[in-house]
Amino acid sequence: MRSAIKLLLALLLGLALLTALVQWRAARHEARAEESHPPEGEIITVDGLPVHAKIIGSGPDLVLIHGASGNLRDFTLSFAERLSDRYRVIMFDRPGMGYTARLPGARGPWNPRGETPQEQAALLQKAADQLGVENPIVLGHSFGGAVALAWGLQRPDETAALVLVSAVSEPWPGGLGWLYNVSASRLGGALFIPAVTAFVPDSVVQSSIAAIFAPQQAPDGYADHIGTGLTLRRSASRANAQQVHQLRPHVVEMAAQYDRLTMPVEIIHGDADTIVPMHIHAEELIKDIPNGALTRLPGMGHMPHHADPQAVVDAIDRAAARAGLR
Repeated sequence: MRSAIKLLLALLLGLALLTALVQWRAARHEARAEESHPPEGEIITVDGLPVHAKIIGSGPDLVLIHGASGNLRDFTLSFAERLSDRYRVIMFDRPGMGYTARLPGARGPWNPRGETPQEQAALLQKAADQLGVENPIVLGHSFGGAVALAWGLQRPDETAALVLVSAVSEPWPGGLGWLYNVSASRLGGALFIPAVTAFVPDSVVQSSIAAIFAPQQAPDGYADHIGTGLTLRRSASRANAQQVHQLRPHVVEMAAQYDRLTMPVEIIHGDADTIVPMHIHAEELIKDIPNGALTRLPGMGHMPHHADPQAVVDAIDRAAARAGLR
């Protein structure tokens, strides 16, 4: 009996030490990520929450909303500068990502709820109001496309146009796989994510980036610029997993309302995109909206704003012209 008790105590002590090591390593990595990649823009307060925004250029307002596992740095490697000569470009970190806080109802490692596209759009709209944004073109990439669609549905008369780049827009068949299922769960959020963020090797990060860009390659310096360590922070990893895992029912809800999107909508999508397949999303969305235009990019993967930025810039310019802004 005493041997069993000693063994149990030893196991509990070992578990406590392992947990402490995981938390220490994760905290150290997070501190390094924030030190090496501080906010690029300004932090504004919206309903008591910090929201990270960066503004460059002048002209009609253009809001850029990044995708999953990212932050506004995805646009600042080179893309936003292509637009700053004729647009006032406003970039945001989505809730839980970068330096924008999570919404109160989604905080905590044991909380499995992710912010909906509608909730994210509402927070970013309030931030945009504080920045004096008026009648913007709203561009969303990937997951950010769902947020852009929510933005348009919530403010149809105050949104000049939408530009949807490799955007999640339609319900998809099947699930997202075990990784999202585990990461989005209460237990996964509290235990699995800290372990992953503490010990994930750089090779896994690099292979993940390669898969997102395939069949194209990521630009030189992309991983360092975007700050993958910011995404690997425990809070950001939880937010991303929960938001993606719970996205589909909100897309179903929005898709039933797409006929209300009467503003110009430019859709641009690569036919080699395996992350958000064109035939499931863009080619169905174009049937659902009254004023849309679809540009198909042959052989293009999920990241056309990096692999073929001029094609995306041209889509923005078309949206502006159709909206009477140019």
